Amino acid sequence: MAAFSSAVKIDTLAYSPVQDFGNAYSTFVAQNYGAQQANRIKQGNRQASWWILAFCLVISSLVVFWAKPLLALFSSDPEVIQIGIGYLRIEGSFYALIGLLFMFYGYFRAIDELMISVVLTIFSLGTQVLLAYLLSAVPSIGYIGIWASVPIGWALADLAGLYYLHKKAVKPTD
Repeated sequence: MAAFSSAVKIDTLAYSPVQDFGNAYSTFVAQNYGAQQANRIKQGNRQASWWILAFCLVISSLVVFWAKPLLALFSSDPEVIQIGIGYLRIEGSFYALIGLLFMFYGYFRAIDELMISVVLTIFSLGTQVLLAYLLSAVPSIGYIGIWASVPIGWALADLAGLYYLHKKAVKPTD
């Protein structure tokens, strides 16, 4: 529990900027949606995706490679640090997935498709809970299954977000 508590603090701090990026992106999309600038939104989707991926690659690298010194800020217990390193290396390797999910949330809020954001959230969290329960029950996986369930949930919600993006994408009105 101590390892999880410490690692989650680092985890949350690490990907908080992409959550704010998703909020800012929502404003960009909403302004262009209101101005009926579908081409700018499409271009913005590509650029935002690249920026999120680049930022998350840097943050993931820092968290994965600096997991031990970061955890040492919260605990000096070697077992806590070792377990926390495992958590951060699993979660931290996949920050791009949560970054893209925050972008999808912002996009769908901006085009007034709030229910899609809710569906993606429920899908992501529901998948995480179900997989955490199922995977942790396998003795050879144990608590690592709980950690692995989080990026799997993000990935599945991202796939659903891509589906809805193509289905609900703002089209140019020529």
